[in-house]
Amino acid sequence: MSTLKNKVQLIGNVGNEPEIMNLDSGKKIAKFSIATNEFYKNSDGEKQQSTQWHNIVAWGKISGIVEKYVGKGKEVAIEGKLTSRNYETKEGEKRYVTEVVANEILLLGIKSENNASE
Repeated sequence: MSTLKNKVQLIGNVGNEPEIMNLDSGKKIAKFSIATNEFYKNSDGEKQQSTQWHNIVAWGKISGIVEKYVGKGKEVAIEGKLTSRNYETKEGEKRYVTEVVANEILLLGIKSENNASE
């Protein structure tokens, strides 16, 4: 059970083209967001949809897979851990960010020649 302490699993659609950065240290990082949808019925019995957005960060080999195969609108499954950080803007305002650091990514949806076959 110790491996379940901080584990996140999400399936959703990529909301924007991933931002790929090569750091001075030689490491590569990919950042993107995914949307997950939940459907429910309100008190009048009408079907409703709730969309949540999640910020995803991928490092190393996974960032290379993201760079090569992941694009806006693609359906992906992400497994990783939840992290929080804060920073200060140029104006001195403190900002808080919660992200999922991906340790595994699975490309879903219709197979095409652009899909990863790993």
